[in-house]
Amino acid sequence: MNRPIGYFVHHQGRGHAERCLAIIHALPATRPVVIFCARPDFFPDLPDHVSICAIPSLFEARGDEAASMADLPTPRTMHCAPVGWPGIRQAMGAIAQWFAQADPALMICDVSAEIAQLSRLCSVPHIKIVQHGDREDEGHQAAYDGAVGLLAPFSEHLAQPEWSSARRKQIFFAGGLGKSDVLPEKEVARRRIGVDPEREMILVMSGGGGSGFTLAPIAVGARHRPDAHWVTIGAMEHDWHATGTGNLTIRGWVDNAPDYIAAADCIIASTGNTTCQQILAAGKPWLAVPEWRYFDEQHRKAECLAAARMAVTRPHLPASGMAWTTALAETYATHDPQLQRAAIDDRPAERVALWIETLISRLWDQHHPASAPDTAQAGLTSETGHASAHPGASADIVASHPDPGAARGATETHPS
Repeated sequence: MNRPIGYFVHHQGRGHAERCLAIIHALPATRPVVIFCARPDFFPDLPDHVSICAIPSLFEARGDEAASMADLPTPRTMHCAPVGWPGIRQAMGAIAQWFAQADPALMICDVSAEIAQLSRLCSVPHIKIVQHGDREDEGHQAAYDGAVGLLAPFSEHLAQPEWSSARRKQIFFAGGLGKSDVLPEKEVARRRIGVDPEREMILVMSGGGGSGFTLAPIAVGARHRPDAHWVTIGAMEHDWHATGTGNLTIRGWVDNAPDYIAAADCIIASTGNTTCQQILAAGKPWLAVPEWRYFDEQHRKAECLAAARMAVTRPHLPASGMAWTTALAETYATHDPQLQRAAIDDRPAERVALWIETLISRLWDQHHPASAPDTAQAGLTSETGHASAHPGASADIVASHPDPGAARGATETHPS
């Protein structure tokens, strides 16, 4: 039996889970996978070779923590390591127990510097997901240096300029990873969501990793572009002082965001990773407005999008009618759908799956343990999905770099 893969999935926002699902469906059905996550409900239907181990949150208090140790400083090599938290001990203990009993091929960390370092300390090779942001701190660098490979769920065109050539050689870039595979035609999409087939539609969307946009500035924009139909999806905060307008429709959370993206003439959105991949794949005029995230993730990503001329960016939503008019005019005038679509790879999940399998083969070449465990779930209580397994990656997909196995030998924050 093949050694299993462990996969830690952070549960702030849906992007971590979405790219995990894309990867596990592309891996061969003969490769067992165990997902460790505090939100098993993010994974309702799993292939037969994948199971999930629900663990306590690593950053949400349950009430049984030792308050007397709350003021202990965080070490420079960590981001979120409070002392006296039984939930953290239970989560780390479950993962360490699985390491000892399952003899895994590797661990994928999306994302936690602490779990990445736990993997290395337990002598388990790990792949660390790379995100945008100011991550030159010792915690991130220790997690990166200890990894056998880094996975960036975006195009190399969006790499941060300060990343060294040595670090880039460690990274496998996968533009489009986690996005919806197929977008409908614009006319079909508009029928599905019930909007006028001819009227200009401006879509405002934000993800689930924060509190979203506030409605007051969006209402200002709608009032100053009255011929357009403004539609919002995702998290929106209601301002008591916002003046409503008849051309603004608030849809909230929807299950068919790709339909809204396909239907739109212009999109105003934050810069979460899945949101980015979907808009770039659709090739839509995009006014990118980053939300607050740890390590300035969305602001740094917005800078990369602007430098690559894939989006027009503003540090916040325009605050006046004139500012909205200027921003939207620039968004339409500078739009280049070919540049945007160039950031989306063909079959990114299959490419990643092949890279992972190739990496495992190189790491474990010539090593045959005397007695391998019978099951990837050794010692764990888990829930197993029953969806049919997806075919594995085909051999004609070429990895981004010739040596995917190359390894480069304090405030509390949590996403790493």
